[in-house]
Amino acid sequence: MNTTSPVKMKIDFVSDVSCPWCVIGLKALEDALGRVNGQVQAELHFQPFELNPHMTAEGQDITEHLTEKYGSTPEQLEQTREMIRMRGQELGFTFTVGARNRVYNTFDAHRLLHWAEEEGHQLALKEGLFKAYFTDGENPGSHQVLVRVAGEVGLDVARAQQILASDEYADEVRQRQQFYQQQGIRSVPAIIINDKHLISGGQPVEVFEQALRQIAAQG
Repeated sequence: MNTTSPVKMKIDFVSDVSCPWCVIGLKALEDALGRVNGQVQAELHFQPFELNPHMTAEGQDITEHLTEKYGSTPEQLEQTREMIRMRGQELGFTFTVGARNRVYNTFDAHRLLHWAEEEGHQLALKEGLFKAYFTDGENPGSHQVLVRVAGEVGLDVARAQQILASDEYADEVRQRQQFYQQQGIRSVPAIIINDKHLISGGQPVEVFEQALRQIAAQG
């Protein structure tokens, strides 16, 4: 009979709610944690990273934005979208074709996620915001959307409205963003285990599983 206690791991998941590869990384990580259930006890924290910190409230057309930012051709964008859609489908997440047609500012979403961590609903809110943006095509910067999703995952709607109407948690979010930038994080998702092991990108389930087992074996 195996009486070994599971190895506790702190996992900081640095990401943005407007990053499709962050969805893929999270879903793959969750699947991997399911495979090592009983061996690893994970404490998951979502850390803020804004892909477009200077984006205006009304956002920008996504094709225009990606062409400006990466110099991608329409054909390259279409290939990437299809790759993302297929990876999502394999992991049980729906990237609705054509739903995500604009890029938005996500700072307020990060403020709400910071609060949700204190309330024990951070993972649920993160997943709810991913669905709102990538599956339903909604604006993750909209206070109306943010408050509704917060309520759907069990958070206090009045408190969410109060936070969004103020600057609450703005300093904390900026400090955390700055901390991870100073650690050299330039792209997301960046998954940091026990403050020292870094896994970058939306890796396959097997990559996360192997990493979790190796770190667990080190004790």
